Amino acid sequence: MTMGSVIRLLAIVTSGIVLLGFGLFAVDQIDEGSRTQQRALDDALGNSDVSANAVAPSAEEENAREKEHGSVRELVDDANDVLLAPFADLVDSDNAWLTHGVPALLGLFVYGLGLGLLANMLPKQRAHGQDWRAAQP
Repeated sequence: MTMGSVIRLLAIVTSGIVLLGFGLFAVDQIDEGSRTQQRALDDALGNSDVSANAVAPSAEEENAREKEHGSVRELVDDANDVLLAPFADLVDSDNAWLTHGVPALLGLFVYGLGLGLLANMLPKQRAHGQDWRAAQP
């Protein structure tokens, strides 16, 4: 397996994790209609709840998320946290879609496109089957 193939595989795997993590976040957000309203009411009353959907969670947020999600989901979330950690602090917004969407897009850009371009720029191995002078017209 060439270095380009390894990097290309890494690009596919990391992009898949980022897409899966964002997809699971989107499912949570769609499912969260009334809970969002309840949290807004709690915030207005001063009863703040720990968010289970932080991009780069603190230890307290991580514990809350582990209680809410299963072990497979937590594995995907943890891998996604590691991959998106460099981009998590770039967005400061109260909109959950924005705070998850921008890091996910940047992650796809860097990991998918960036690593894919890097893999394509690496020299490819040539097949050394015949001498060029022995080629048939």
